[in-house]
Parts: sequence; structure tokens; C-alpha cells
Amino acid sequence: MDRLIIAVDLGHFKAYKVSTGSTESPKIQLIESYDSIEGHGKLSEKLSDEAGRFGQGGGKKGAAKGYGEPHNIELEAEKKAARLIAKDIAAIISREGIKKWWFAASGKMNSMVMENLAPDIKAKMDRNINSNLTNTKKSEILKHFE
Repeated sequence: MDRLIIAVDLGHFKAYKVSTGSTESPKIQLIESYDSIEGHGKLSEKLSDEAGRFGQGGGKKGAAKGYGEPHNIELEAEKKAARLIAKDIAAIISREGIKKWWFAASGKMNSMVMENLAPDIKAKMDRNINSNLTNTKKSEILKHFE
């Protein structure tokens, strides 16, 4: 039976297909991998506070204006990434016709992706590991699920 292993973090997505024959050991094949631009770099590199963005004036004695400040922008970026990851997981499972799959993501990203998965996709999940395996070698990834 073919199985799918999906390992994600904020900046990486990797999907492996695990095929098991009758007599041979499992064969692991990377079927999809991408890096998200949103997950890399510092927020300060993506945003700017150049003149005009947080202008002066408007308050007493030229105090800074309060509008336009990016409240919770990091959390919103994580939520957006989790929604996109959940959408990609559903697409891969549907495309590959997988009945059981395993998932690995650490901490908050794990729970955020899980919240965004459709109930039918969650029902097919066999194992969920709270660990970041995106940098794990292909030959070692199966050991984490045994």
C-alpha cells in the first residue's frame, strides 16, 4: 500500500511517497518540494517604515500617527501559509489517490495546518508528529514514524 509523508515548516514543504512491495523494503520518493518566500528572511526586510508609511503630524506637537501600523502581521503571514499548506496537502492526496498519510510539522505550525485541513483529509491521516523534518535526509525520514 502506498503512503504519503508530508513534512512542513513555515518556509518549506516536502511530500514523499512511500511504496511497499511484497518482499522489498519501503521505497521513498520525493514527489513534491518547494520553498516559500514568505517563510524566509526577517519581517523587517519585507516591510519598510520609510517616510509616508508612519508619517509625523496629526497629533499634539507632531506625534506619530497611529494608523497604518502592521499589527499581528507575522501571525497573519503564518495563518496564510498554513491555509496554503493545507490546500496543497489536499491536492496531493487527491491527485495521488492516497488512503493513509503521515504528517510532520513542529509546534504552532502543526496545529495551524491541522485547523485548516478538511475533515475527509484529516480522516486519512494515520500519524502526526510534532517535529520539523524538512531538513531530514530522505533515507532517515521513515525512522521518525516507526
